[in-house]
Amino acid sequence: MALPSTYADRNCSLARSLEIVGERWTLLIVRDAFFGVRRFGDFATQLGIPRAVLTSRLKALVREGVLTRENGEYRLTDKGVALWPVVRALMGWGDAFYSPDGEKRTTRHDADGGRLDADGRCAECGVVVPVPEIRVEPGPGYRPPANPDPVSVAMNTPRRLLEPVV
Repeated sequence: MALPSTYADRNCSLARSLEIVGERWTLLIVRDAFFGVRRFGDFATQLGIPRAVLTSRLKALVREGVLTRENGEYRLTDKGVALWPVVRALMGWGDAFYSPDGEKRTTRHDADGGRLDADGRCAECGVVVPVPEIRVEPGPGYRPPANPDPVSVAMNTPRRLLEPVV
């Protein structure tokens, strides 16, 4: 028996959430949007995703109000920014189980440099740091690509989340 392709009739918030972000590539697109990627070509380059698939995922994210498209650039909406705890948790899980050299990216409070814990709380000042005030930087498990393109270099330079890559 084939599994249904949608969960629309399910009375489960997780199932409904997976309708939006559960397809392959979708959370990686959202992750890159947090890291400042805004242009179609930059998403395609960073992810190595087929253009038709990227087009489909971006349209779905815009339709669902996770991204907005303005002047050819995609930006996270408030609904999209609310996905940060999910992205952060999945990155932490991946670091814990699949990154023997430590976390790939470290998050810090940009104001005081304090490291953020799994809940996004700053070790220095104790506040839960809002997304636009989070700085992300390469962690001990990060390995730079052999031939980085300019977008990769910008994404992996210490910078605030949501700050556009140039």
